[in-house]
Amino acid sequence: MADFIKQNAHRFFANNKKGENAELLADLNSEYRDRRKDAVKRVIANMTVGKDVSSLFPQVVKNMQTEDLEMKKLVYLYLMNYAKSNPDLVILAVNTFVKDTDHVNPLIRALAIRTMGCIRVDKILDHLCEPLRKCLQDDNPYVRKTAAICVAKLWDLDQERALENGFVTTLQDLVSDSNPMVVSNAVTALAEMQESSATKDVFVVNVAFMNKMLAALNECTEWGQIAILTSLAEYKPLDSKEAENICERVIPRLQHANGSVVLSAIRVIMMFMRHIKSDDFVKGLVKKMSPPLVSLLASAPEVQYVSLRNINLILQKRPDILQNDVRVFFCKYNDPPYVKREKLEIMIKLCNEKNIEQILSELKEYASEVDVDFVRKAVHAIGRCAIMIDEASERCVNVLLDLINTKVNYVVQEAIIVIKDIFRKYPKRYEAIIPTLCQNLDSLDEPEAKGSLIWIIGEYAERIENADELIENFLETFLEENSQVQLQLLTATVKLFLKKPSQSQEIVHRVLQTATQEIDNPDTRDRAYVYWRLLSTDPQAAKAVVLSEKPPISVETSTISPGLMDELINNISTLASVYHKPPKAFMGNRAFSADAVKKAAAADARDEEQNMGDAALESPTATGGAAAAKNPIADLLDLDFGSSEPALTSPPVSSSSQKPSGPNYSADLFDFSSDVPSSSGNGAMGVMGSMSGFGITMAPTTSSTAAPAPAGNNDPFGDLGGFGQPAQQQQQQQKPATSQSSATNDLLGLF
Repeated sequence: MADFIKQNAHRFFANNKKGENAELLADLNSEYRDRRKDAVKRVIANMTVGKDVSSLFPQVVKNMQTEDLEMKKLVYLYLMNYAKSNPDLVILAVNTFVKDTDHVNPLIRALAIRTMGCIRVDKILDHLCEPLRKCLQDDNPYVRKTAAICVAKLWDLDQERALENGFVTTLQDLVSDSNPMVVSNAVTALAEMQESSATKDVFVVNVAFMNKMLAALNECTEWGQIAILTSLAEYKPLDSKEAENICERVIPRLQHANGSVVLSAIRVIMMFMRHIKSDDFVKGLVKKMSPPLVSLLASAPEVQYVSLRNINLILQKRPDILQNDVRVFFCKYNDPPYVKREKLEIMIKLCNEKNIEQILSELKEYASEVDVDFVRKAVHAIGRCAIMIDEASERCVNVLLDLINTKVNYVVQEAIIVIKDIFRKYPKRYEAIIPTLCQNLDSLDEPEAKGSLIWIIGEYAERIENADELIENFLETFLEENSQVQLQLLTATVKLFLKKPSQSQEIVHRVLQTATQEIDNPDTRDRAYVYWRLLSTDPQAAKAVVLSEKPPISVETSTISPGLMDELINNISTLASVYHKPPKAFMGNRAFSADAVKKAAAADARDEEQNMGDAALESPTATGGAAAAKNPIADLLDLDFGSSEPALTSPPVSSSSQKPSGPNYSADLFDFSSDVPSSSGNGAMGVMGSMSGFGITMAPTTSSTAAPAPAGNNDPFGDLGGFGQPAQQQQQQQKPATSQSSATNDLLGLF
């Protein structure tokens, strides 16, 4: 029929002429069979291109009573399309449907029951049950398999009716049918009904069902095999021996040409391997799963991507499954970017001491390609290999240095970002390459690359002779830099001062002053305040905080939690295994039929309109007051930052306020306990005091009279801004103290 339509497309799909429906109406009522058949074809052609021919419904229905199978199929197709728009007229076709279910030709019987199931109109359900019961017990397996799917359609429309008429029990009996096609359709229907069942007892796979499904597995179509394998995965084996037997029966499906069948078989094997106690048997299964997974990579790119996502998941559960097949994951020049990215991830997961040389050689080749994003990922992969394999770290660093010497800007910047992570993993091991990195300082234009090099300079400032000059180069554009770079510059400058105080006291003062007075970003400004207070109070405490030893980083080969991993393994070959998310994350807690989805969308739209109407009726002032009462943070936004009123004077803080008995740097650092900071004292005190008032910004003075707290003070940070101190102590701090000759005290004098 399709060939016929193609050959006569100019006749059936011609532009609508004026009064064509009238012509079609006349032809549908013609006494000549050929003219009626030609008219039905033109009606279907118009329907296909989206033209409304529902007005011809009665005349098309009259042509159902024919022995011409082709014409009957066309009329049934028309009925399925327009039944919902003409529910009252569908009843005219019921008698013909019932009659056709008793037809001698099994194709017509199956066609009639399938069409009745596709007509989703309540009025036809009363007439569907009896023909469906007869077709479920039909002698011809083609009719039975078609009727099995019709039961699932009836279940979707009316579950109670399906239960009352015993169709669920009849469908369960069909699982034991002698024809594998009937078995697969019965399993498909029952599985679909189980998903939407409230009681979840429609199809519970037991030993009897399991044996019948395994017997029919080899003779089903590929889609029937997928349905059976999916249902087999729900079975809970009684013991290890039964799990082994099931795996042996499923293993031949790994050789199937359809990738979905292969992945469904792997899903069953992966799930039943949990119940197998024999390690040798498990190793044998793992060995047999490798070739089918590799063969999936010979498919089209879209199939490759799905396969690679599933392989990525399987490798995280069974890392040894493809250890010897890393070469098949090497990227080809014509692979799409999404396939290359997945292959790159799998290469890193398969990386070990034996294959690191060939992987590094391949990654180095990728770094010379034209796809900038892929090149960055390849360079990043080299760094991950260095962090994962200690013995290969030196080779990885040498490869990165070779890439830096190419002077390709984005390659150099990504390599510096990666080397920063290698320094964190292996501190003080590769310091010799720092001069090479610093030579590329002027070519950096990306925030992350700049931040990485700044971190390296600050971390190894004592080993870099001109570290202060390098930092000065970045400080020239401090105000224009990204906040990420500004934060790194703050930390690196403080590190430089703590390691080389005599060379960098002017630098750190200028940086902190600029960050607190001219930077609008609150993260940068607040960090500068913290560093300023820390340095002004106790440089030794600052060293303990800023220069503390950091834990080394590591690369996790598994990016998914064990609980989620088990759930995703249970959903191999589904969307969940592609997204690496549980089904409920994108499907909700239960499955929906097409009608239920439409109803839910309509209900959501009604609720949204109702909520918008209710919101419009509410008083704006009342709403605002309620919101402010519930959200205290909103009150902070109402502060008058531009107020010209002077700061209120608060009474001195009582000396009986509780303070720690000894110095607690981390606690005192954030102890902003006074209501309003004193306006007197050293410059750092004034700047930190402005944090409480938010309306005052005081520049640090250059007076050298500021001094550290008296020796008897329990709070080493108490002298900075008078936080938590009585007024007397604040006044005493203004008196000159004994000068000290150290560079640290010179710096404090600048504050």
